[in-house]
Parts: sequence; C-alpha cells; structure tokens
Amino acid sequence: MSTLTTDRPRSRYLAALRTPRGLTGTALVGVLCLAALLAPVLAPQGYDAQGSGSLQPGAWPALFGTDELGRDILARALYGLRTDLALVGLAVPVSAVVGTLLGLAGFLHRGLGTFLQRCLDVVLGFPSLILGISIALVLGAGWWALFVAIVVYGLPAFGRLARAGLLTQAQREYVHAAQVMGVPRTTVMLRHILPHALDPVIVQVAVGMVGGIFLESSLSIVGLGIQPPEPSLGALLNTGMRYMTTQHLYVLGPALLLLLLAWGLTLISDAFNEAVHR
Repeated sequence: MSTLTTDRPRSRYLAALRTPRGLTGTALVGVLCLAALLAPVLAPQGYDAQGSGSLQPGAWPALFGTDELGRDILARALYGLRTDLALVGLAVPVSAVVGTLLGLAGFLHRGLGTFLQRCLDVVLGFPSLILGISIALVLGAGWWALFVAIVVYGLPAFGRLARAGLLTQAQREYVHAAQVMGVPRTTVMLRHILPHALDPVIVQVAVGMVGGIFLESSLSIVGLGIQPPEPSLGALLNTGMRYMTTQHLYVLGPALLLLLLAWGLTLISDAFNEAVHR
C-alpha cells in the first residue's frame, strides 16, 4: 500500500515558501509578476509610444530613461517582463508534463522507454543556445520558436527525473501488488507511480523557468527571439548594447529585472529542494 504521500504531505511546499529563502523568492517573483500584470496601468502610453527626446538619462517618470526613438525604457521593460513571464509560464509546464510522461513511458513498454531516453540524450547533447538557434531557423524567429525551444530544452531534465522515479517506485511492493491484482499498467503508472515521482519534477519546474528566461534572452540577443517593436527583456538587451556608452540604463534596467526574476525563481527552487529532501 502506498503511504508516501501521507508521510510527506503537499503542505510542505507551502511551508517551504515560509522559509527565509522561500519568502524572499516569493516576494521578488510576486512583485515582478504584479508589475508585469499592471504594465498597462503603470505605463498607459504603451510600449511603443515615441517621444521627442532620445537616449535621455533616467528621470521621473521614465526611470530607465528613453531609447533611440524616445520610448520609455521602463515601460518597454515592464511589457517585456510580461512577455517573458507569459512565455516561460506556458512553455515550462508543457515541457514538464510531456517530459514526465516520456520518462514514465518505460513502465508501459521497456523498449519504448529505452528508445525515448536515447532521444532525450540526443537533445541533451545540444547546448541550449545551439538548440534554440536550430529551432528558430526552422520555425522562424519569434514567440513560437522561443516556446518550442524552451519546451524541447526542458524535456531531458524532466524525462530523466521521471525515469529515475520510475525505476525506484517500480520495485516497491504496492506496485507489485497492483500488478498482481490485475490493475492496468496505465492506471498503475498514473495513479501510483506518478504521484511519487513528482517531487523532483516540481523542483525542476522552478529551475526550468530560470533556464527558459535565459534561453529567451540569449535568442533575443542574437536576433532570433521576440521581434520588434514587441519588447522582451532579451530584445531590450540586444538593442541596448549598441548604446551602452551613451545610455547605461538601456542595458542595466532590463538586466536588473532579468536578474531579479532569475534570483527569485532560484530561491524558490532551493526552498522546494530543501523541503523535498528534509
């Protein structure tokens, strides 16, 4: 009989968020998510409204100054943050679901599981930027290329974690008992093995979001990510580097938001990891 979920209740994740790391990470991510959600209120002029002064230093209300077209960099950074959060918020959970199912497929058929793991190993062999560039060249630069790149990039991590959980749980007595009783293998996999393999997957979701954010930034910096005039943090860094000597905040402002978001997600993943292994 399976008792692991009662021994380690899901409330431990809420407890993890109340630790110093969890509180700090949740506060950072929460503030940034709220700022992105309220971007139309905080910057009602939108992200593409042009002004008369170009490359102006930071001053109220344009705290990050203006770009080469006189647009408010802070407004564009908030809308870019909104784009990044929507992208990783959709792509990483999809990657987690697909990767986990691929990792557990070996319970249904051993040969299929081995084949899928070799496929994931091939994906793992590609550096993230090279993988993203290859996908962008096939699909064309833009939001969908970034979405697919983040999904594919995360598959090996989620698949290997699920596979490790499968190999551990498949030897447990409750799994053998379910099989002896004639429970279908799909039911055993989804109702008995999957819940016990979720802990490392949940931790990896936060880690995967950090990787997704940096992958978006990397592809946008080389011009294969979000296309102008729509902003993203990576696209702002790409353009801002040309004016680094005359308008430092063009790069430093978006970079600060990017680092704060990555730091917050990293702290949350660390808190979850400590809760899982406590």
